[in-house]
Amino acid sequence: MIQEPTLQESPLVELQNYLPRAPFQFAEPINLKLFRGENWLVYGLNGSGKSILAKTLMKSYQSLCGTITHNLPGNDWNRITSNMAHLSFNSQYGGSDEGMCYQMRWNQGLLDDSLPKVKDVLSLSKLPGCFSHLKLENLMERYIISLSSGEFRRFQIAQMLCTGARIIIIENPYIGLDEQNRAIVAELLQELVKISGVQLILLESRLPENLSLFSHIVLIEDGRVAKYPLNEGLAAIKTTAVETTAKDYSTAHSVIAECASDAEHNPSAECGKELLKLQNVSIRYSNRTILKDLSWSLKAGEKWALTGRNGSGKSTLLSLICADNPQAYSCNITLFGRKRGTGESIWDIKRNIGYLSPEMYKSYRKPLPVENIVASGLFDTIGLYVEPKEEHLQRVERWMELFNLSRFRGTNYMHLSDGWQRMVLLARAFVKNPPLLILDEPFHGLDNKNRTLAAEIIESWCRQPEKSLIMVSHYKQDFPKSITHTLNLSPEAEFAH
Repeated sequence: MIQEPTLQESPLVELQNYLPRAPFQFAEPINLKLFRGENWLVYGLNGSGKSILAKTLMKSYQSLCGTITHNLPGNDWNRITSNMAHLSFNSQYGGSDEGMCYQMRWNQGLLDDSLPKVKDVLSLSKLPGCFSHLKLENLMERYIISLSSGEFRRFQIAQMLCTGARIIIIENPYIGLDEQNRAIVAELLQELVKISGVQLILLESRLPENLSLFSHIVLIEDGRVAKYPLNEGLAAIKTTAVETTAKDYSTAHSVIAECASDAEHNPSAECGKELLKLQNVSIRYSNRTILKDLSWSLKAGEKWALTGRNGSGKSTLLSLICADNPQAYSCNITLFGRKRGTGESIWDIKRNIGYLSPEMYKSYRKPLPVENIVASGLFDTIGLYVEPKEEHLQRVERWMELFNLSRFRGTNYMHLSDGWQRMVLLARAFVKNPPLLILDEPFHGLDNKNRTLAAEIIESWCRQPEKSLIMVSHYKQDFPKSITHTLNLSPEAEFAH
């Protein structure tokens, strides 16, 4: 039960007229108090400053003005590090492993003991017994880089629990989790509060399904931070802020039509032509079978929803299609009319595909101008290594305008919020208007407004009859209405038409 603070009780963390010396500046100084027993939902649009607030609470920045006080056990040097833990959005993808190619997860034959395994960083003996339902035992011998999104999240939460922190800050804790794993994490967080007395601060750009955990909402809007009791906070979240208008999408059709007229960067396929064919494909890593005897084909014009539990093999399947997985050469796979291993290059395959995935986000940590990141999608590279032509730049500008990114022209990609980085990579996937668009969890970290905008663009793109889509999401409502087929990789499911 939530304990109300007494008049004599001091807040555990207090910000008084405080502004951090941070890349993002709030419109006014922050006044905020965290009392014992409170659990916060910090809510705001992409770029509103949620991550900056989390780092501010952790005292990661110097002060421009005001004071921040931590009334926590310990002396000055460990008062924060021993009592507070922060799981950021980017760290939920394994950190910013710049220099490690995003295909590394699929090249597990190249992994060696210099890379950490779960057992190297996690001690089950330090984990309270009541959290055994995280089912970590079978992960201990795995390389951390090889974990699926759901497995990695369970590992991270266990790692935070082992720190003994009193206050835990998690950004988008349910990101990438299937429905069952979201329920497991929600139950874990409830138990964590009830049994261990830990206080939670969850940062969300998408309201979670269960709000009963929270005592307060901290709303960040227009550069201002305000704390409300839960029900008042929900009322304060203005629905008009996430509504969109026809004006937002009025250029979608014209942009797509304009791009379709560009023969150089608009490879096409005749409707009904077979683009992909997999016959009895099996993928194994050591003693783990990821895919078993999978046969599947996709024809030009089809729009597929790819579903399944965390760890069911969705990302592995996409890695075979995108020429990122070396096991494809030992499988019976035909891509765009060529059987794998018959002399085709990976670039022959990639030129037909626009792609976004969690692995792409994790590995694309380049301090380049936003327009260069988008332009790199024309050449299927991580980074931009050729000088774009004028027609390339015009195409990039049109897609940036469509995704509401024009304001960031010239901005260092690494200086954007996590949500806006995702929008940049979405524009990169679309920029060449490919025959096949592959979107693996495209709405990760997007607020309601950007999610609605991205969904409308996807829907508009799908109206091109000859274009094909494969999309992954763990939320049924995320799939476009134009979906024609579903492939479910959960063990108990069959694919349906």
